[in-house]
Amino acid sequence: MLKPLHNYVLLERLDESEKTAGGIIIPDNAKEKPARGRVVAVGPGAYDGDELTPMTVKKNDTVMFAKWAASANEIKLDGKDYILIKETDILGIL
Repeated sequence: MLKPLHNYVLLERLDESEKTAGGIIIPDNAKEKPARGRVVAVGPGAYDGDELTPMTVKKNDTVMFAKWAASANEIKLDGKDYILIKETDILGIL
């Protein structure tokens, strides 16, 4: 498994419901990528001068992240899709 460096977080995307609240089924080609994920691995944190700022999220947290995060890198490991993102692009822990 990949061990992120610095303040990067490896996420596994969580699927959203295929139906809207009104019961409309959304086809696969019209779905937006979900902005929820499960934390698979985290880096040690970022340095601010000589001091290490530790990470806030931890493995197995479910998080919301910015859909169009500038730091997002989609990667494939062992046939599974993941996203590598900076912790600052995570909006909150669910």
